[in-house]
Amino acid sequence: MEDFQARRGRRHERITRQKPKRGHKARVNVIYGLVFLSFTSLIFRMAYLQIVKGPQFRTQASTTITNTVPVLPPRGRIFDSNGTLLAYDQPVYSLVLMQSNTNMQQLQATADILAPVFNVTSASIMANINTQKQYAVIKLFKNINESQVAFVTEHQSELPGVTVELDSERIYPYGALAGHVLGYVGPITTQTMSYYVNQLGYLRNQQVGETGIENEYNNLLEGSVGQQDIIFDKAGNMPQSVVMNPAPAAGDNLQLTVDGHLQAVTQEDLVSFINKSPYQSTINDAAAVMLNVNTGAVLSLVSYPYLDPNWYTVPGKLGKHATYLATSGAQQNNAIQNPNYPGSTVKPANLITGLEYGAITPQTAYTVPYQIYIAGAIKHDDMPHGFVNDALAVTVSSDVFFYNVGLDLAKWFGASPSSGGAPAGGVSLQTWRDTDFAKGLTELFNGEWRFGLGQLTGIDLPGEQQGNFFVMDANQNYAAVPFNLAAAKKSIQKTGQYTNYSTPVSIALSAIGQEQQFTPIELAQYVSTIANGGKRIQPHLLQAVYPPGLVNQIGNSQKPSKQVKPKVQANLNLNPTYLSIAQQGMWGVCNNPLGTAYADFQGAPYQAAGKTGTADIYLNGVHMTNSVFIAYAPFKNPQVAVAVMIPGGGYGAESAAAIARNMIDTYFKEHHEFYPKSQWESTTIPANWLTSQANTAFTAK
Repeated sequence: MEDFQARRGRRHERITRQKPKRGHKARVNVIYGLVFLSFTSLIFRMAYLQIVKGPQFRTQASTTITNTVPVLPPRGRIFDSNGTLLAYDQPVYSLVLMQSNTNMQQLQATADILAPVFNVTSASIMANINTQKQYAVIKLFKNINESQVAFVTEHQSELPGVTVELDSERIYPYGALAGHVLGYVGPITTQTMSYYVNQLGYLRNQQVGETGIENEYNNLLEGSVGQQDIIFDKAGNMPQSVVMNPAPAAGDNLQLTVDGHLQAVTQEDLVSFINKSPYQSTINDAAAVMLNVNTGAVLSLVSYPYLDPNWYTVPGKLGKHATYLATSGAQQNNAIQNPNYPGSTVKPANLITGLEYGAITPQTAYTVPYQIYIAGAIKHDDMPHGFVNDALAVTVSSDVFFYNVGLDLAKWFGASPSSGGAPAGGVSLQTWRDTDFAKGLTELFNGEWRFGLGQLTGIDLPGEQQGNFFVMDANQNYAAVPFNLAAAKKSIQKTGQYTNYSTPVSIALSAIGQEQQFTPIELAQYVSTIANGGKRIQPHLLQAVYPPGLVNQIGNSQKPSKQVKPKVQANLNLNPTYLSIAQQGMWGVCNNPLGTAYADFQGAPYQAAGKTGTADIYLNGVHMTNSVFIAYAPFKNPQVAVAVMIPGGGYGAESAAAIARNMIDTYFKEHHEFYPKSQWESTTIPANWLTSQANTAFTAK
C-alpha cells in the first residue's frame, strides 16, 4: 500500500506538493481504439465544418491544411470488490466558452444566438455563465448533437470564445450507491488551474476528481491527453489522413474493497430504519462502516444523508437537488469527517488501561452502588447492577464501575454513595489537577489513542478529520475545552505535571466516553484492533489496479498490475489476559441475557462481540442521545468489525446495534457461513436498488 500512499496524499496537499509526472503509455488498449474510431465521423464532421465552411479557414493553401485536435483520454473505470462496474466515462461533445476578454455585450449576443438552437432562453445561458465564472472553461451545453455542432462551427465568427470540445460524461450507473466513497469529477477551477494546467499539463477543459476515490486516485484514473492531426487537401476536402500523435493513454481501472451488495443493503436498511424510527425527526445524519479485521479492507462505508455523484456530472441534475445538498448535509462524509461522542463504546479500551495501570485487577469484583458522589456531583447508573466483575461491567455497561476506574487512575479516592472523595495524600486541589489528575487523564486518553481513536486512520479518502479529546475547565464554567494529549504526554514525561483547571467529574465522564469525540472509521479501526489481538491496521478502499480497458466487469481472467497489501500501523503488544477480559465482556454484550445488545443478536447463528454506546449530545440546542455500536464477528477467528453511529437515534441498542446486526447478517449470508443454503444471498447489487428509497428519496431539511 505504500506505493499508492506515496502518490496520493491528502487533498489540501495537492496544491503545494509536487506530484510525480504522468507517464505516457506506449499505446492505447485496442478496445479503446475502437471507441475513438466510433467518434471519428463526429471529429471529421466538426473539423470539416470548421475548416471548409468556417470563414476563418477558407483561405487557399498551397499544399495541405492540418487541424490539430486534442483528444481527452478515457478516465479509468471503478469496480467494486465483486467486479461490478461503479463508474465509467461516456464520450460526448460539449459546447464550451473559453474565459477570455469577452465583455458582457458580446456574451449577451452569444447567448441570443445560441438560445433558439438549444431550445433555451438567453437568460438561462447567461445565468449558466454567471454560475461558472470561477472556471477557466465554462461549459454551456453537454452532450450536444451533430446539427448543433454544425451550427456552431458555421457561425464561429459570431461566437467569440465558443468552441466544440470532445468531452466525456462520467456515469455512476448505480446512482447514490457508495456516493461518498466514489466521489465525483468536475472542471478545473481558476484556483486549481495553475497546478493542473501549468504544472501537470492538463487541458483547461479536462475533468479532475473533486471528492472521494475520484479525487484520491485521480493520478491513476486520469490517463494522458493525446493529439489528433487531421490533414485536408488544399481544397478543404474530407480528411486525407488522420494521425494520433501521440495517442491518448487511458487511465487505469481501479477495483475497490467495497462490496456493492453489502453497501446497497446497508444503505437501504439505514434509511428504512430512520424513516420508521420514533427518532426520525431528530436524526439528521448517520454512518456505518465494516472492515476486514485482518486486512483493513473497507467492505462497506455508508454516510447518511446520501448523494448521487451523477448530480455533479450529468447536465441539469445539480440544480434539481441544490436545495437538498445545501440543507441536508449530504456533502459531508459522516463516516470520516464528523467526530461525535462515542459513549460507552470506549469502555473495553478503558478497561484494558485500568488493568495495565493497576486501577483494577483481573480479580476485581464488588457490588456496584447505583449512584455515587464525585466531589459535589451525583452520578449514577441507568439501573442497579449489583455484583459485577471486570468483564460483566462491560457486558452490562456499568457507568459507576467505570467512574471508579477513571477516579482510581487519577488517584481520587473515596467516592461513594455518601462521600465525594478526595485527592490521595491530602494535596491541594490544584496540585492534584496538575499531577495525579493530569497523569490519570493522559493514561486514559492515551489508552484510547493507541487503538486509533482521536487520530487519523489514514483511510484513502480526502478530507478525513480526526477525533478530539476534551477536559472540563473550572475557569470556563466547567465547559469542555480541548485537551492536547500530545502536549500533556510531553509535559508529564519532562516535568511530571501538566497544568489544567479541571475536576474529578471530568475523568469520570471520560471513562464512559462523554469527554471525547471520534469518527465512525476510528471506531471501526478500534474494534478491529481488539478483534485481531492488538494489530492496528490501516483501513483502505483500494484493492487493486488494473491496466486500461473497456471491460464492464472485473473477473478472474484479468490480472492486476498492482495489489494493495495490509499495512500494520502499530502492534499494541497487549497483555493477553487483559485483552481476553475485555473480549469476554464484549461477548456478553451480545450473548449474555444481561448484555445491552442481547435482544439485537438473539437468534443469530453466529456469536458476535460488541459494545453499545449512548452519549449525551445537543442538536440545535436540544438534548438528545447519540446511538453508537461497535462489534466484531464471529467471536472465534473474527473476520469483520462494524461501527455504527446515529446521532439523535436514542440508545445504542435501539438503533445502531440493529443496523450492525443486519450488516453482519448480510456479510455472512453472502459468504455462506452459519446460514443454510436457502438463506444465501448473491453478491450482485439488488435488482430493485435503483428504485429503492435509498436511491430515490432525497428530502431537503
